[in-house]
Amino acid sequence: MSKYQKELHDIRKPLNTISMQAELIRMLIEPLSNSGLPNEKLDTAALKIIAAAKECSEQLQDLFEEINNDQSNQSH
Repeated sequence: MSKYQKELHDIRKPLNTISMQAELIRMLIEPLSNSGLPNEKLDTAALKIIAAAKECSEQLQDLFEEINNDQSNQSH
């Protein structure tokens, strides 16, 4: 594993934590909707966090694949 591959892997860990915590927020506010309390803003915020984390993860995957391709091309 190259230095860049390790760094990309290390970046994914906190990104996954962010995404998982946003999912937890959504699960915790779900029962509030049954009580009539306003939670739409919390749900919207959590969905935005999840979407941003997913986009970031996809960009990291693209970068990871580009690095792998570059390394493969250099070894041939």
